[in-house]
Amino acid sequence: MGSSEKNCIKKELKNKNKNKNKKNISVVISGWPAVGKTTIAENIAKKFNLKLWNGGDILKMMAYEQGYSSSLNHDWWDTDEAQNFMNTRNNDPYFDKEVDNRLIRLVKDGNVVITSYTLPWISDATINFWLQGSVGNRAKRMAMRDNIEIDEAKEIVLRRDTENKLIYKKIYNFDFGEKLDIFDFALNTDLLSLDCLIDLCIKIIENVLSS
Repeated sequence: MGSSEKNCIKKELKNKNKNKNKKNISVVISGWPAVGKTTIAENIAKKFNLKLWNGGDILKMMAYEQGYSSSLNHDWWDTDEAQNFMNTRNNDPYFDKEVDNRLIRLVKDGNVVITSYTLPWISDATINFWLQGSVGNRAKRMAMRDNIEIDEAKEIVLRRDTENKLIYKKIYNFDFGEKLDIFDFALNTDLLSLDCLIDLCIKIIENVLSS
């Protein structure tokens, strides 16, 4: 057997061992609206080559299937049309349950990072992160992100907080934002910048993968 053939065999065995030891990881990031979930998830997905999913995007797709223009507007959730959809959604648990069923299947398949309000309570991801943040700081982040006045952003944040609490209590009977012992890590976004939080989450995941 020639040296080139031996090198090919060694390389193939190395790749097999690498794939064998690779962990099928699923990361879920939850937290209050406008707390920075998507930004952190995007960076985690890029760092670890994970597929990125957003429960809100799937819900928007379902709204589009119902005849709404949700796919045409990035800030659709803040529109009057979205509020009409929310009224329908609040009276029909089908929408949220279907979104969560799809996301649960993605968690089981692995190699994903998902931002979701509900998954930590109803699925078994490798790592569950909770992001905490005050109404004031979240309103500032939303105002900068969506180019709106701070007072308007605060109203939106407070409305979304209330809606989340009500709908998930009604559908799943859990208190959103309370009893955080289901999370592996809870991080306060008021105390650290998003860059610091991103670095911290990445280091946590690296340690989990190497353990």
